[in-house]
Amino acid sequence: MNYRITLLILIFLTGLFFTGCDQKDDAVEVGFLIHAFDKERWENDRDYFVENVEELGGTVKVMDAQNDADKQLAQAKELLANGVDVLVVVPVDQFAAGAIVEAAHAQGVKVISYDRLIKNCKLDFYVSTDNVEVGALQASYLATIQPKGKYALIGGAMSDNNSQLLYLGQRNVLQPLVERGDIEIVYNEFTEAWDEDEGYQQCKTLLKAHPDVDAIIAGNDELAMGVIRAIHEAGKDGDILVAGMDADLRNLREIVAGHQTCTVYKPYEKLAATAANLAMKLARGENGERTYQTVSNGELLVPTVFHTGMIVNKENLELTVISEGYQREEEVFN
Repeated sequence: MNYRITLLILIFLTGLFFTGCDQKDDAVEVGFLIHAFDKERWENDRDYFVENVEELGGTVKVMDAQNDADKQLAQAKELLANGVDVLVVVPVDQFAAGAIVEAAHAQGVKVISYDRLIKNCKLDFYVSTDNVEVGALQASYLATIQPKGKYALIGGAMSDNNSQLLYLGQRNVLQPLVERGDIEIVYNEFTEAWDEDEGYQQCKTLLKAHPDVDAIIAGNDELAMGVIRAIHEAGKDGDILVAGMDADLRNLREIVAGHQTCTVYKPYEKLAATAANLAMKLARGENGERTYQTVSNGELLVPTVFHTGMIVNKENLELTVISEGYQREEEVFN
């Protein structure tokens, strides 16, 4: 009897031991390296991402580089030294972040580039919105309202690959109209950062040279806020069409007020959920999602998951960002 009891206890304890090992093996830690929380949308991306990873049984270590590429690399090395299983990176600089991928691969850790593409490295995956399409959405919407006239393009940060993609989408739409003589692009400049003050200064320069400009396409809503401020100072509220991107709350309020024409909403919750699911699969050694789409980052064709953006204007606010739960009606129409 004693022998049987002892045997049962040993079997029970052995089961506990291996169960504990399995649970430990399944405990995934994801490193989420973000360039900065300098825009409203990035806090939302972080929250959605953390929530999705935790629902899948993992944990997330978030690090904010405060727009410092060297700091972001140091943060990546710290996470790798602490045994993180996978890295998800919103790069400060599209080229400098290649060193993060190299450091991760040296330790057998895979890297997902989130929203912004990391260039010239053996990147594992890329999750984003189709930014060429976003640029085309901006230009198409304004061109529908203003099919003839003078246009200005104030692009995003030169260190961000998305700026070039947005520009490509804008030019794809506008170039045929330029060649036909319907539209003249009187101003076309990128910025050093996705910053309201840069949008403001660029728009002041634009309005000084071309006070009769009809439409301005800004790279994002932060730049658009600077554009709107410069337009207001020039006494031209509502006279110039303004497009942005990101569906930030204060920009939606400017749309309601008639100072901004449109923005583009990226499905941030879907982006975060896709990245979280992919990160957990890679961390557990499972095959990542194989899409029918790849994007060249200068080094190789990177497996890519794209989501689709949508135009938001005064007429469809409630049917887009509000019905999606991204913004609250009482705050937008405050």
